[in-house]
Amino acid sequence: MRSKYRLGADAGGTFTDFVLADNAGNVRLYKTPSTPDDPTRALAAGLELIAHDLGLTPAEIVAESDLCINGTTVGLNALIQHKGAKVGLLCTAGHEDSLEIRLGHKEDGHRYDPEYPPATMLVPRHRRRPIRERVLSTGEVRIPLHESDVREACELFRAEGVESVAISFVWSVLDPSHERRAAEIVRAMLPDVPVTVGSELYPQVREYTRTSTAVVNAYLGPIMKAYVERVDRFFRDLGAKQPVRYFQSNGGLATGAVMADRSVYAINSGPASAPQAGLYVAEPFDARNVITVDMGGTSFDITLVKDGVTNIKKNADFLRYRIGVPMIQVETLGAGGGSIGWIDELGLLQVGPQSAGAVPGPACYGKGGTEPTVTDANLVLGYVSPEGLLGGRMALDRDQAVEAIRRRIAEPLGISVERAAYGMFTIVNNNMVNGIRRVSVERGYDPRDFVLVAAGGATAAHITALAREMGIGTVLVPKLASGLCAFGQIISDVKYNHMATAPLRLEGNEAFARIDALFAEIEAEGRAYLERDGFDEETIAIRRSMDMRYVGQVHECTVEIGNFRIDASTIDEVKAAFHRRHEELYTYAEPRTPIEVVNIESTFFGRVSKPQPPRIARGGDPAALKGRREMIFDASGSAITAPVYDGAKLGAEAVIAGPAVIEEPTTTIVLEPGWTARLDERGTYVLTGSSA
Repeated sequence: MRSKYRLGADAGGTFTDFVLADNAGNVRLYKTPSTPDDPTRALAAGLELIAHDLGLTPAEIVAESDLCINGTTVGLNALIQHKGAKVGLLCTAGHEDSLEIRLGHKEDGHRYDPEYPPATMLVPRHRRRPIRERVLSTGEVRIPLHESDVREACELFRAEGVESVAISFVWSVLDPSHERRAAEIVRAMLPDVPVTVGSELYPQVREYTRTSTAVVNAYLGPIMKAYVERVDRFFRDLGAKQPVRYFQSNGGLATGAVMADRSVYAINSGPASAPQAGLYVAEPFDARNVITVDMGGTSFDITLVKDGVTNIKKNADFLRYRIGVPMIQVETLGAGGGSIGWIDELGLLQVGPQSAGAVPGPACYGKGGTEPTVTDANLVLGYVSPEGLLGGRMALDRDQAVEAIRRRIAEPLGISVERAAYGMFTIVNNNMVNGIRRVSVERGYDPRDFVLVAAGGATAAHITALAREMGIGTVLVPKLASGLCAFGQIISDVKYNHMATAPLRLEGNEAFARIDALFAEIEAEGRAYLERDGFDEETIAIRRSMDMRYVGQVHECTVEIGNFRIDASTIDEVKAAFHRRHEELYTYAEPRTPIEVVNIESTFFGRVSKPQPPRIARGGDPAALKGRREMIFDASGSAITAPVYDGAKLGAEAVIAGPAVIEEPTTTIVLEPGWTARLDERGTYVLTGSSA
């Protein structure tokens, strides 16, 4: 760290988390309610908390920070709520409906459901304008660009009040000249409207994927641009010496200018840092198989790391929209502290995906909420302190929680409030367990081979119940759990993905030279990005990959290769890597079958220095046992009296046996009967149960 501090701010749907690390190894965590209408209000509130704690001003903190990093759900929320920009699309004539045809594909789980509704189109049919032009798969221009079609489309877009334009022509990745000329015309006629050029954003084969990715980028672009400008101005006015960095869904940092231009990378901005943080927490315990789960106020996010490698997905459907650019694979459920309990038409209790959000929030927040939520249930069960959240700064009203559960759940089902609350707890846990199974069991991984890392403010109240259901015997809960994604952001590198298409067989010196030249071309571009960002040769790292398949196959697989020259002397190494990867994915390889390349990609890392890990002193405070309260641990609704510990007063190597609750300032750890917690000197609780 070049300065005294590094600041990470992760804006979630309910809370905004702040992590401040200093160069002495101290890491501090703060939380404040999110302000979706104006994110800078939450940033200001969080900085005021930090300033009060340190005896400084917000300006002094920002000026002394080498990096101020922001993760945001702005792009994700806009896509979920369909509140993006008004988009116009220029496409090759005859391909106006490719977005709706969707390659004839229905999402998994609905493939044979005739009643499953079509996805909402981000660009309505009349704003998808046909442009006469045609490039063939050989790169030959069959029909020149009809510039008059582009101008007519611009006139329509002006009349329609279009706020963003996407351009995607067939085979533009082989000859992008038509797209580039169309973009010039649009920028001249609509100078205030941002333009997304498909062959620049996603220069890879697959027209539908490229078009969909370009449209999503255009849909989010104006929103992200406004957000970035607002946040950049906020930190600049406070005296920031470095540009704000934003966390991308590919697992790395980027400047605001890049984030605004490539807004599709902002979709999973917040939870994409979880794998990096989970590995950091697990590394001292020699664990490289990690499942990180993050239960916040609105959602439950799951990521998986196998052998230290995070799952990356490309060319996949996200919220029903095909996105081609690389994204950290995050399974997201509508299961958070604000998830609402309700009774369906069959009279069965359900929880989520509807959420009370930050406003009005759970009934116990006392902000006008009347629906029973998971947080209300945890309060009734005795898991959450009646003194409130955030170290008592956010008061909770237990009577309101009881009334909401009684009126909406208990009375209609004819059961006690306590049994109703435990039923909500059990159902939301089952929902989360099913999500964990989807990223592990359904992909061929045994969850018992993994450690479970808890992130998010609400996770620790459920973590032993989740581990018990999954048969996982070791759980790691860092003191920073509720802000773990924000912490993951401050230990991450700057990261950019640069791609090119290369549809050719992996045979002959001409093909090898073509691939090598394309890598050189995109790597010169990527290095320039990082050099402009202040990185030098010693801090730049590059990782190459190629999308390959056997000749005759429809789908390709991504294979990492070394950073060597592609020629006759190294090609066998490339082929061997493909055969190995194909066998890992599909259980077989065909070494005698010719291989063809589809796309190539270079991932660039600008390495940043990492903060020192925290250390907890031994001994602790005898007053760590702060009292006892009644808690419910089974479906009978019967309460037992269990101890409550103040985590801030526990010393390293302290051991707590369940049933018990450990209260940290921003999270609560519930130890079910049979579980034990040991506080490691690095500030991580190591939880072990009967499954260990």
